[in-house]
Amino acid sequence: MRIISGKYKGRRITAPKKLPVRPTTGMAKESLFNILNNQYYFDDISVLDLFAGTGNISYEFASRGTEDIIAVDVDFGCIKFINKTSEDFEMPIETIKSDVFKYLERVKTKHTIIFADPPYDFPVEEFAKIPELVFINQLLEEDGLLIVEHSKHTDLSHLDNYSHSKSYGGNVFSFFT
Repeated sequence: MRIISGKYKGRRITAPKKLPVRPTTGMAKESLFNILNNQYYFDDISVLDLFAGTGNISYEFASRGTEDIIAVDVDFGCIKFINKTSEDFEMPIETIKSDVFKYLERVKTKHTIIFADPPYDFPVEEFAKIPELVFINQLLEEDGLLIVEHSKHTDLSHLDNYSHSKSYGGNVFSFFT
């Protein structure tokens, strides 16, 4: 994976093969950040990266100046990799090893952007729990945005607080406000 913009633009990060991940493609990530760049000043926001995996999305935010980033993943290998990479690059990423749903049930902090990239093979009911917990627990700031990445075979448009989706190849980002 490659960091697209910011302080670490062009830097490549190679994750161990054994991690149970599917990083967001470069094209999809670039398109997403082009959208976000028109809505937010990255150095003024807080980010919660759920199902963080390799930390791909967190690194991109950090490279663009975001200082308040929390990455949550249940896999110890993923957390260890994010910790090492963020330390090597001196990125301000706090990691939390936790089941995402349990984390969302107990956390009280609000964020500007919450990004969730669960496994694409999740049933729709599992995808639906993400916005449900985010909005019930009021985890978004007033101008906040929840972004859920999923495959083109999953439709989340029927869920509460759904705003719109953007498709990039087989990747889809559904936006909730």
